[in-house]
Parts: sequence; C-alpha cells; structure tokens
Amino acid sequence: YRGRISVFNSALSTFHAPSDLSGIGGMKCEHICACPLWRNECARNDCVFVITDSNARGMLGMDVACVMAFFSLRQYGRLIPCAVVRWFNRVGNAPDPDTGMWMVKPAFSAQNTPHFAIIHIDTIFRAAHLLPVCGTVPLSPSIKFHHVLDIFKLFYVNKFADHHAFEIAS
Repeated sequence: YRGRISVFNSALSTFHAPSDLSGIGGMKCEHICACPLWRNECARNDCVFVITDSNARGMLGMDVACVMAFFSLRQYGRLIPCAVVRWFNRVGNAPDPDTGMWMVKPAFSAQNTPHFAIIHIDTIFRAAHLLPVCGTVPLSPSIKFHHVLDIFKLFYVNKFADHHAFEIAS
C-alpha cells in the first residue's frame, strides 16, 4: 500500500441498547480511546467487545481486545476505518461459577508473542471493562492503572460496569 494513512486517538461507538430508553430508539454512544499520551501522563488503550460471530449471543459471539491504534486508509476510492488490536482469549465457555463473570487472558501467537490484528472498526461493538485477577499477595504501590493490562495474566470481564455490559456479559 502506497497511499496515505490517517491515525486517530479515539473513535465513537454507537450501538443499540434496548434497555436504555434515554436515547433515540435505544441508541447509545461512547468514546473509545487509543491515545499514546493521555492527559500528558501515559498511554490510554481502551478494551472493547469485538463481534466475531453475529449468530451467537452475548460473549459467545464476541471476543475482547485492547485497541492499540485507530487509523483509516483509502483503497479503490473507499475509506476503510480500522483498528490495531491486541486480542484476549476467553477462559472456558461459560462465566466463572464463583463471580458470574467471564474470564479472559492475553492471547499469544505460536512464537509466544502477543497476538495483534487489524480489524474493521464496524466489528467493534462497545467498550469493555476488565478487572485483573490479583491473587492474595499485596500489590506494590508503584503499580499504576496504565500498567495493569501488561502486568496481569488473567482478567474478569466486568459485567457490572453498567447495565449494557450486564446484558452482553451475563
């Protein structure tokens, strides 16, 4: 490809939320960020639900990914909006029996490198909130929020973040 590529720090996700009567016909929107420097401190890379099987319901039809960058390019006169994502794999085929939340872990390729991909942004459904599984050892105060996705190896998909997440991840 020899054309121009435009990079963006965020995208707006608009989705149908039938349980939310505040929008027009149950429509809801939210910003998803992939910023190299957020509030002049650190990178901000939001996690998202990506539709991978439109025939399956809830989490069985979606995967979780962390957005590393948004970009667009033109090919044959068409604008193609994309995202670079780092994938997470679901742990099991059902939510954790103790918490009722799905669990995910970072995905790795055969060479034990993080699994990255370029996806069309139309496959992004909405933002996802991950909670790290910490264990019993106290955490160092030097660990900041922007370290979490790199340090921890297992996460809960927080279905209690809002009622839309509850519908998706239950």
